[in-house]
Amino acid sequence: MSIFSRALPALGKDSSSSSSRTSRGKNPDDFLLALDIGTEYVKALIARKGKGSLKIVGVGKAHEAPTNMFSGAIADIAGVAKTCEEALVKAEEMAGVRAQEVVVGIAGELIKGNTASIKYRRANASKPITDSEMETIIERVQQRAGERARREVAIETNNPDVEVRLINSALVSLRIDGYKVSNPIGFKGKEVIVQIYTAFAPLVHISAIERVCDELQLDLVTVAVEPFAVCRACLGDDIESNFSGIVIDVGGGTTDVAIVDDGGVEGTKMFSIGGRSFTHQVAERLGLSFADAEKLKLLADNPDMKASIRKKFEAAIERNLEVWQSGVELAIEEFDQLETLPGQVLLCGGGASLGAIPELLATGDWYKSLPFSRRPVVSLIDPDDIDGVVNETDRDLDHTFVTAMGLLRVGIDTLIGADDTSIRAKLARLLKN
Repeated sequence: MSIFSRALPALGKDSSSSSSRTSRGKNPDDFLLALDIGTEYVKALIARKGKGSLKIVGVGKAHEAPTNMFSGAIADIAGVAKTCEEALVKAEEMAGVRAQEVVVGIAGELIKGNTASIKYRRANASKPITDSEMETIIERVQQRAGERARREVAIETNNPDVEVRLINSALVSLRIDGYKVSNPIGFKGKEVIVQIYTAFAPLVHISAIERVCDELQLDLVTVAVEPFAVCRACLGDDIESNFSGIVIDVGGGTTDVAIVDDGGVEGTKMFSIGGRSFTHQVAERLGLSFADAEKLKLLADNPDMKASIRKKFEAAIERNLEVWQSGVELAIEEFDQLETLPGQVLLCGGGASLGAIPELLATGDWYKSLPFSRRPVVSLIDPDDIDGVVNETDRDLDHTFVTAMGLLRVGIDTLIGADDTSIRAKLARLLKN
């Protein structure tokens, strides 16, 4: 039994136990919940499932305790569940319904997301490619990627027996005898080259998320790597999208970097420097408590800040910016499969609210050591620009809610794929996406 039993939105006088999962005539099965469990905040979005779109009807946000999370991963299951409860209650009260199905985001340095490629020579080039043959090819790519991820995590954790689990997988490109195709079933040819993005996470992280969902009595639809979810939000409804860009999600404990090239996710990288690192530097430099330093950071653009305080504040921020910039450069350098990097950088997450971060990327020389053809254009992701997700609440959503919106997209993709019988859906299920 769950240790939590959150209050349902207020029901009418005729409510009874038979209607405990509904309120005001709303069916919980018609709604999807996204939980963005961050180092600093938990954000909850409840959306009504619609044909071709998701309509946000409930928004909730709650502050994490300092010991709940560590480098983007859950450190205290009970503490995180309690914070999620607070955010859920706010979202449910606004929506007037208690959502049952949930998609949860995962982040942290031990999440390994890469694009793997395999060249497969077919024994009979004149025979059409079948579902079972594609399944064999995809399983080979995923197996190879899983072995690589397990080795990397084993080295970083000094645990040779560590277990990892496939979280997300998406087709980047597929060529048959050099010809690019979107659906290989039925094609003939000798050589099949497949590129697939895969993301793996340590089993202990996944188990913690599953436990939180159990405590909250929620049905877990899927777990999504957060930078992958943000990329999914940027790609929108167009399955043939040629969107390209570098997506940077600056959270409280980590910064997540992802690159999308011509509609395909090339990979995701993460490093453990986020908004909290800047707050700690401000607290140390000015002799403040963490809470007071956080308040000061949020008032960074206030023109009334005393000159003496601003000087110390800016010195503290600049010191941490250099380290953060190095982390971004190192993360992007690992995407060495691209000859030229995309010309736009899109920012989201609470840490991106610190004006010094977008300013650094927009005006600094950091890009010169990387294979950009020119200075990239830098901007915050506007939730209004995300196709297929519409905010119907009276609360304004900014770039800090983009990750949660992306989680909604991944969740609905998963649910639609489970019911769809099309060839494209079959491929999606083979990818376990």
